[in-house]
Amino acid sequence: MKDILLAISTYRKDRGWTEYQLAEKSGLPQSTVSSWYRKGLFPTVPSLEKVCAAFGITMSQLFSEGNDPVTLTSSQRILLDKWASLSKEQQDAVIAMMDVMNH
Repeated sequence: MKDILLAISTYRKDRGWTEYQLAEKSGLPQSTVSSWYRKGLFPTVPSLEKVCAAFGITMSQLFSEGNDPVTLTSSQRILLDKWASLSKEQQDAVIAMMDVMNH
């Protein structure tokens, strides 16, 4: 899976923006943007939509690996939103459970 925080950082740095400027341009609280990095949190889908709007890109462009666009289904959006609220330990547990289910 693509490192979304790295992708956001890359888009931000390409524009010469600080975390504060990204927050300002996206309409998100600066504390929200900085907490993604400090706590290793995954942004919610609504937050990602605001970030993409600030960058002038689509969600597909943000999530794309290389030049292949990605379209999220409504189920995938719900899953990403729920994933964002989990702690690192909970995310690890979910991945372990999914690994067991896929075997």
